[in-house]
Amino acid sequence: MTTEKMKILLTGGAGFIGSHVAEALLRRGTQLTIVDALDDFYSPQRKRANLEEVRRGGEFQFEQADICDLDRMREIFAAARPDAVIHLAARAGVRPSIEQPQLYERVNVGGTLNLLELCREFRVPRFVFGSSSSVYGADSPVPFSEEQATLRPISPYAATKMAGELLAYTYAHVWGLQIVCLRFFTVYGPRQRPDLAIHRFTALVEAGEALPIFGDGSTARDYTYVDDIVAGVLAALDYKFGERAGGGAFEVFNLGNSSPVRLDELVAAIEKATGRTAARRAMPMQVGDVPITWADISRAEKMLGYRPQVPLAEGLKRFVEWFRGARGGREL
Repeated sequence: MTTEKMKILLTGGAGFIGSHVAEALLRRGTQLTIVDALDDFYSPQRKRANLEEVRRGGEFQFEQADICDLDRMREIFAAARPDAVIHLAARAGVRPSIEQPQLYERVNVGGTLNLLELCREFRVPRFVFGSSSSVYGADSPVPFSEEQATLRPISPYAATKMAGELLAYTYAHVWGLQIVCLRFFTVYGPRQRPDLAIHRFTALVEAGEALPIFGDGSTARDYTYVDDIVAGVLAALDYKFGERAGGGAFEVFNLGNSSPVRLDELVAAIEKATGRTAARRAMPMQVGDVPITWADISRAEKMLGYRPQVPLAEGLKRFVEWFRGARGGREL
């Protein structure tokens, strides 16, 4: 079956990355079911607005449901009969996970396990899992490589993503699923969550308020434009596994830009993109933050054909244009 004719169940499809993936899937002509709880981590109205944008690209089935509700998810699987699941739903954020670790475990571990179990039950062969660069922790050598054997995540969020990967590996091994785990590196672009740095900093700069600078400005992130991430997700969906003993297959890929940017450099770039000067407010480093993220993307380049196309200056220009538009600049 060609991927264009596939029936796909996408969790988290009303969110930032998920809504962009949904649009790309509709452009392919796939039969799409979106599952999203529309929780209040940030404004549900923003997520509904995202779905309105997606709807302009084609028809899809939307189910407001919690992935932790196994019975409800079983009903959705029975109706949708997907050929593949793209699992992007999660409780996100390093800092909130420190305040609510049980919630993060319930959603990110328990919810992921529910989906894997339903893939087994309904014989869904392909599972694409949105993981995170945070699994590498603070002590990993840079650039971060998928070949690194020992991972020591330093936040509950990161630990739950690592647990999700391990459950995925188990289901690939025991039940023969074909699973690709994608470690996303600091994704930004239109519809980005309002709590994330580029969105928050842009909003503060536009309002003439001071930016909180945690630490001395030397922390660095591998900022990756959302269109490049979407290309990687689609490549993972299309990925042809080789013949493997036991029938199951499992791969992990970094999806980043392989070009870390210091916090002070990011602020300067946002100033240039907005044409405004930012006031700065020094703040202490926060628990759970890692000093740097930096993706080794050589494996994704070789095996997925993944090649990021959007440099930071261009991506920030596009983001600011969106932010100043009807959707981005208005707090929903």
